[in-house]
This record gives sequence, C-alpha cells and structure tokens, in this order.
Amino acid sequence: MRPENRSSVSQFLLLGLPIPPGQQGVFFTLFLGMYLTTVLGNLLIILLIRLDSRLHTPMYFFLSHLAFSDIDLSSVTVPKMLMNIQTQQQSISYGGCISQLYFYMFFVGLDNLLLAVMAYDRYVAICHPLHYTSIMREGVCVLLVAGSWIISCAHDLLHILLLVRLSFCADNIITHFFCDLAALLKLSCSDVSLNELVIFTEGGIIFFLPFGIILGSYIRIGIIILRVPSTKRLFKAFSTCGSHLSVVLLYYGTTAGVYFFSSSWGSKDIIASVMYTVVTPMLNPFIYSLRNRDMKQALEMCVNRVKFFNW
Repeated sequence: MRPENRSSVSQFLLLGLPIPPGQQGVFFTLFLGMYLTTVLGNLLIILLIRLDSRLHTPMYFFLSHLAFSDIDLSSVTVPKMLMNIQTQQQSISYGGCISQLYFYMFFVGLDNLLLAVMAYDRYVAICHPLHYTSIMREGVCVLLVAGSWIISCAHDLLHILLLVRLSFCADNIITHFFCDLAALLKLSCSDVSLNELVIFTEGGIIFFLPFGIILGSYIRIGIIILRVPSTKRLFKAFSTCGSHLSVVLLYYGTTAGVYFFSSSWGSKDIIASVMYTVVTPMLNPFIYSLRNRDMKQALEMCVNRVKFFNW
C-alpha cells in the first residue's frame, strides 16, 4: 500500500457515554467533581510525602509515583470526555487519537508495574524485615521505578508503531469515550494479525508478569504469617499490606472487566472503563489516607502548620 494512502481518515468520532437526553449537565458535573477529587487527592498524597520526612521510605516513594500516574491517567481521558459532553463535539483528530492512546496505555502499564514493585516492597518488609534497609536501599528503589517507566514506554511505543502503519478507510466511529486500541483495530481496513499477535504475546507478558509478582508476593507473605500465627503479626501484616491489597483488587477487578468480559457485556465495557479510568484513581487517595496511620499523621501535621501560619 502506498504511503499516502496509509490513512484516509483525518479524524475519529467518539460516541462517548450512553447519557440519556437532557442529563448531560448532571453527568458533566458528576465527572468534573470526580476528576477534581482525583487530581487534588493524589496531589495531596504527593505533597504530604514530600513534606513529611517520616514518609521518606521506599513504600511512600513508590506511592508518590503511583499517585502521579493516576493523575495523568485520568487527565488523558476525562478532560476530553468532559469537553465532548459540554460541547457535543465528538470529533478527535487522528494525531490526537494516537497521542491519547499512547499516554493512556503508558500510564495503565506504569500503574501495573508500580503495583508489582510495591508488592515486592511489602514482601521484603514482612518476610525479610531485618534485611529490609539493605535490600530496599535508595539506589534499588530508583532503579525499580526507572525500570517501570522505561518498560512501559517501550511497551506502548511498540504498539503505537504497529498501529500507525495501518489504514483507516471509511468507518471512523469509535463506540467509546476515548481512543482504545481494540476499538481502533476494529476500524482498520488493513491486516491486523500482527497487532493481535503482539497484543496476545508481549501485551500478555506485560500484564501477567507483574500480576504474577503480586500474587507470588502475597502467597509468600501468607505462608510466613500462617507459619507462626499470632494476632499481633496478623495486625501488622494487615496494616502494612491492607491499603496496597485494596488498590490491587480494585485495579485488577476493573481491568478484568474491561479486557476479559467486554465482548460479552457489549455497552457495559464502557461502564467498566469508567470504573477503571475515573473511579479507581479517585479512590486510591482515600484508600491510602483512611487506612494508613502514617498518612493520617502527616495530614494532621500539615493541617496544624496551616493553622499556625493563619494565626
């Protein structure tokens, strides 16, 4: 196929959410509130970790990157969705669609890898507490985070390069509120067998390898706890892992809904995507702040400082 005919589609149409007529204002206000809560909540986590020296530990170092990733993940999809609801202009340029897809996949992959890194950190903290500081030293933590960013970037770049070689001839309607890879492949009039093969192999590895690390870490933690059962040890493990485990269940539960059940759900995959791209990033700050004593203390300290300066 000649290069000039690679893509005859200059823009796509995002059908967006199945909002009943006359209720656009309600949904706009709802999602705007959720988006602002996501941004402010995660920014607060980053700020507290930066200001409180007691939170300068590996776990909170990883958490700050997860909070930053959650802000960006919501910012990739939600503002465009809000603009479409408000203006009823559903078009997005070809370049804008590709860019949105890249950053969406990037931060989804980064979340996945960071959760695996945090699970490994919890495993070391509980199973090897005496060697925790030597294993999770600063250089190792930086390397783990940098590796997560690099792997996610390379993963997304591979899929984007395979996507931009495809042709989009006539149909340009995306039945979603953002540019999703699966939806774009359905619209292509080129052979997408290579794309599907890479998604099945490389994409499967990127998804299931971190999941395996998380699962293996918690299995090992469970074995250690059950080997010498005690109320004190169970409480310590729950306080150490409870927040992370809650986020993991929320993350993989919504991911499974999007990628494993969407074909049978039909339009319900849009609802699952809303849960994943809007609700989950919004809930993460509440999970870590309400269930974490250190974060509560840091917040109280910050509030007391504000009150002191106001006096």
